[in-house]
Amino acid sequence: MKYEKKYLTTDRLNTAYIHTGKPGGEKLVLVHGNVSDSAFFSALFPLLGNDFEIIAPDLRCFGDSEAKVIDGTRGYRDYSDDVHALLKALGWEKFYLAGWSMGGGVVMQYAIDHPEELKGLVLLNPSSPYGFGGTYGEDGKMLEPAGLGTGGACQNPNTVAALVNQDKEAMKASLNASIFAPDFFISDEDREMYAEGMLKTKVGDGMYPGDFIQVGVWPMVAAGTKGVNNTMSATYGNVSGIVDIADKPPILWVHGARDLIVSDTSYGDFGTLGKAGMLPGWPGEDVYPPQPMVSQTRYVLKKYQEAGGKFTELLQAGAHGCFIEDADEFVKALKEFTGV
Repeated sequence: MKYEKKYLTTDRLNTAYIHTGKPGGEKLVLVHGNVSDSAFFSALFPLLGNDFEIIAPDLRCFGDSEAKVIDGTRGYRDYSDDVHALLKALGWEKFYLAGWSMGGGVVMQYAIDHPEELKGLVLLNPSSPYGFGGTYGEDGKMLEPAGLGTGGACQNPNTVAALVNQDKEAMKASLNASIFAPDFFISDEDREMYAEGMLKTKVGDGMYPGDFIQVGVWPMVAAGTKGVNNTMSATYGNVSGIVDIADKPPILWVHGARDLIVSDTSYGDFGTLGKAGMLPGWPGEDVYPPQPMVSQTRYVLKKYQEAGGKFTELLQAGAHGCFIEDADEFVKALKEFTGV
């Protein structure tokens, strides 16, 4: 089901966003992930719309929002600052904030910068608080040199080619290969909508996927300074400081048992690919182990709890889009979390 987008220009960005649900209801903001847009939440809108007033923005360089260069050295802050400017312009002062995948990093950064605005934080298969790639151990120790195997180098060349060529069929095929479980049914209408949203990702200098540098150790690449994927690098995208915020909103952490993108054996991680024999030259687990992304998230959330915060964990049976695959289960958990 498609929803009409609105547009609002702030001093940061011309942002496209969906505004739906119950006027005056509990306020909920939904932030999408990488190579996607707000339309990915469309299955949730009718299930939540009787209780929540919902804003779902397209992040810069995604969907129908403005394409502006992203400063990767600010981590997720270009995105979180854009969302903050939008919500201030809309007059939203207290709300629940949910982020999926890369969007999970965005909302954790938002919580660090503006904890007083949040009634609660919802993390949907979020990127590790230590960034995507380049770290090891549940406590997020960084591989050397800093940013090794992260940033603009972390890209699926098939995805980039599909975006450049606007290959809708390739995007449709990727949905059950990466985002959703292979046995998850997607209607033709939704498959078309998701693929169209993915193809709106802006490829270019300072946009997707971002730059990288050559280094002298395997996998021979490290984070650059511009573009989408560098915001998630271990060098710049570390949001584990959420543990230290004074005003700690309660957290609902939702993740999928069959997630291939954010997991302790992520197919987007050089360590996992090397160990599986899919990348030549892997120096071994003692030198470049897989990043335990889910274990790192649990470690940080337990530290958050020990520091006075609260979190609830929901493990769903699905994959990276588990909250869509079993939307009823997720909505039930969200309503219990928010008390609506």
